[in-house]
Amino acid sequence: MDLEANVVRAIVEANGDGKKLPWALMLCGVLEAGVALWLLVYKVPSSIFFNHGKVVFCSYYGILVAVLLFGLVEAWVGYGASWDLERWRAAGEKLLWFSILAVVVLIGLGGSLAFAAPKSGTR
Repeated sequence: MDLEANVVRAIVEANGDGKKLPWALMLCGVLEAGVALWLLVYKVPSSIFFNHGKVVFCSYYGILVAVLLFGLVEAWVGYGASWDLERWRAAGEKLLWFSILAVVVLIGLGGSLAFAAPKSGTR
């Protein structure tokens, strides 16, 4: 849970300081896309997504693809903001606030397993 807190802290700090905005956008975008991709490849949907029909089952993958694309767009806007902050600042701040929702969705779908770092010395 520590990484999720650091991501949200980076989002809040970047909203107040425009110089931190590109870094926060790229960080959050790459992390969201990576966790969504990890969930797509390695985690089978469970509970409500598995036992309630094909539409609900496919919505699991649809949500993850949407979050994956959102993360890529967010990282791309962060890259653009690193070159021209004044032009990209308004869009970047809005994307950062929506990325909190994306992080919550990923954690809810089981992404906290992907955010968790393995403990050293344990199996």
